[in-house]
Amino acid sequence: MALATRTPTRSPKPNAPRRPPSAPVRFWRSTVGKKTVMAVSGAIMLLYLVFHMAGNLKVFFGPDEMNGYAHWLRTVGEPVLHHEWFLWIARVALLAAVVGHATAAYQLSRRDVAARPVGYRHRRARTSYATRTMRWGGVIIALFLVWHILDLTTGTVNPNGEAGRPYENIVAAFHTWYGNTIYIVAMLAVGLHIRHGFYGAAQTLGAGGRTRDRLLKATANGLALLLTVGFLSVPVGVMTGIVE
Repeated sequence: MALATRTPTRSPKPNAPRRPPSAPVRFWRSTVGKKTVMAVSGAIMLLYLVFHMAGNLKVFFGPDEMNGYAHWLRTVGEPVLHHEWFLWIARVALLAAVVGHATAAYQLSRRDVAARPVGYRHRRARTSYATRTMRWGGVIIALFLVWHILDLTTGTVNPNGEAGRPYENIVAAFHTWYGNTIYIVAMLAVGLHIRHGFYGAAQTLGAGGRTRDRLLKATANGLALLLTVGFLSVPVGVMTGIVE
């Protein structure tokens, strides 16, 4: 009687050692890294808002001034850069800042929820007014950005929608009740977002301290007020007939 032969079993190969993540990956995964990304991207967007507001105020000097400014933006850097290259570079950089800011904010929020005790979820949330404002303000601003692009960039939802005529498009947009409502609510959210975000970003970047807290808070309040009033002056100007 023949004996059955056993097939020798092979010992499992040891798992190959995992390569440690690179320094940028470790930085991004850390809480400090995400807060830094939020602070830097927020500073980029704040700088953009200052220049954007200054450009918007040209609407008070008439169509030639406003439309000429819009044309100049498309020719910045020529002949080194091609037509509208500067605009597209700025748009890509701004989009990267928005995506990085939103992603870091969402992931930090999820970490905060995960770190809470189980019983905490059944009690009243203890998030501060500033935290709630930043969270909901970010959602409002994100939705507004979609509308704003469709309204004054592509002209898709604008009553006038004439390419290369921003003055006429602005006047047409703010002659509608819904255009004014959307814009005013969004700008108030932007102001609150800047007021709370500027101080937190400054602390993340190491600018905080007992002696600097008052100055930082005053700067945050001043910037928020300046930008809110500056942006809201455009629809108010159209509604009151100053801009027509």
